[in-house]
Amino acid sequence: MCRSIKTLRPPVLPGEATEDDIRAAALQYVRKVSGFRAPAAHNQEVFDRAVQAVTEATAELLGGLEVRGRSGRGAGQGSAVDGAAVEAR
Repeated sequence: MCRSIKTLRPPVLPGEATEDDIRAAALQYVRKVSGFRAPAAHNQEVFDRAVQAVTEATAELLGGLEVRGRSGRGAGQGSAVDGAAVEAR
């Protein structure tokens, strides 16, 4: 796994993951998988779509996780995870 990607759930992350945290992790993942730090112009659109898709999937995952008896972080709490998922649609 890419060492730049951080765990985004409690208790590893002291608070809620922000939209910026989630997008940064998605960007690092896409960079690692594609092998490009910055894509060429002809690959920019597909690169950006991949970052958006990974961002949405990550927000959905974090919103649904139950951590040691806690309900999903997104359940009615208005977290950044909810905002990232909604904003992306």
